[in-house]
Amino acid sequence: MPMVASVLAFDFDGTLHDPAGTPPVPTEFFELLQRLRHAQPLAWGINTGRSLPQMVEGFSESHFPLLPDWVVAREREIYFSGSGGCWRPLARWNRSCDKQLHRLFKRTRKLLRDIRHLVEQSTGAQWIAIDAEPAGILARTDEEMEWIVGKLQGLASAEPLLSWQRNSIYLRFGHRDFQKGSSLSEVARQYALDASACFCIGDSHNDLEMLDPRHARMVACPGNALADVRHRVAAVGGYQAQALHGAGVIEALQHFFPET
Repeated sequence: MPMVASVLAFDFDGTLHDPAGTPPVPTEFFELLQRLRHAQPLAWGINTGRSLPQMVEGFSESHFPLLPDWVVAREREIYFSGSGGCWRPLARWNRSCDKQLHRLFKRTRKLLRDIRHLVEQSTGAQWIAIDAEPAGILARTDEEMEWIVGKLQGLASAEPLLSWQRNSIYLRFGHRDFQKGSSLSEVARQYALDASACFCIGDSHNDLEMLDPRHARMVACPGNALADVRHRVAAVGGYQAQALHGAGVIEALQHFFPET
């Protein structure tokens, strides 16, 4: 890997990207990024709940003038940018993630059946399964998802490795050791860096793991972040931007990386 001084991690939907914006990702973000890269070598990436194909589609739709150096997809899969627009998986990490997740779902099959029964009998939420494994839950409202998460916390208390990542009305089941925070730390390790050299910004529940000093010492949220995210950022001495979405990302970058 090339030698860099910092690793920058950006959540996409709701943070860097505003679907109502024109353009959805501000051109000023890329201009600032280019100036920062001219001042010091850095690696920047997108840390998202989207799959890699969905993220590649997002790059095209948002007219990215340059691609990130790396992507964390589905909160756990790591890819690095290659030549010709190709994406090179961090095979060892991704294989370990898939293997441990499969083992976890197999061991907790009965618990997951109980959770599914509760969700389908007590709510109007949709249970989602992919390749015969539980993938997640799609609720009708934020309030319904809040109720489901409250029940999950009780039901899953005996299985500490079973976790979930939530973004609004969407929830994905996962493994405690593979999420946005641990994935960011692994990306930094590939560049021979630690949390002291990492910046990250996010707005929703599935960003909470990476907004942690264990994974990044420079943490921030945009002005549209959820209350739980703002509280987390404040608790760790991070930066709460006033501007929304991409403009908030620019504000946070200027706070931690003031231009001279």
